[in-house]
Amino acid sequence: MERLVGEIKLRDVIDLRSNAEVALEGPGPLTRVPEVGIHHLTLFAEGGRYTDVEADTGDVGNTRIEGDRVLPWQGRRENDLAEVRVLGFYYAYLRDRPDSILAALRVLAQGEGAAIVHCAAGKDRTGVVSALALSVAGVTREAIVADYVATGDRLEAILGRLRRSDTYRADMDSRPAESHMPRPEFMENFLRVLDYRHQGPLGWLGEHGWTDEDATALRSRLLD
Repeated sequence: MERLVGEIKLRDVIDLRSNAEVALEGPGPLTRVPEVGIHHLTLFAEGGRYTDVEADTGDVGNTRIEGDRVLPWQGRRENDLAEVRVLGFYYAYLRDRPDSILAALRVLAQGEGAAIVHCAAGKDRTGVVSALALSVAGVTREAIVADYVATGDRLEAILGRLRRSDTYRADMDSRPAESHMPRPEFMENFLRVLDYRHQGPLGWLGEHGWTDEDATALRSRLLD
């Protein structure tokens, strides 16, 4: 905490988890630090029960969550279709929550200190937002894909942490570790879809209200 807030000057946390994940996992210690702004920006079309594990069996508070929207990685059976599914999940974030994605990027653009972007594993939702931010900064496709794939270097530790949580354990234990790996073709094809449908990441952002001023501010922050 001292290192993050005092030394690194962390000032913003962008939390991409679903409402139910936040409710189930409880507040983290950074929520008690007045210098740090917590920005909860779910990438799921919220409507129902838990989040990544048990999405179709009840309520969390007054929130109802639809399992197939909150648990986009459930139900994977055929390994040869993994790429199609992952691409669908990633594009669904853009389709369902462009408001959250633009808000996340604007926090990064307008902040005055360091920022953390996270979801549960820091791979899928975080990977999509990070790829868009790096695209705005003019980073090469090769570097964006490499950044995404680098999450796999810590996969064992990430899965171990998630298995210690009742919220995620069942999903982690239901599939082999290899199925969680961030494969380069996932991000490559996601970006190709944006090229084909929207003239690239910047085209998609522009369609949803991202301005030249936003882009200039984010580039300045990331390249400073």
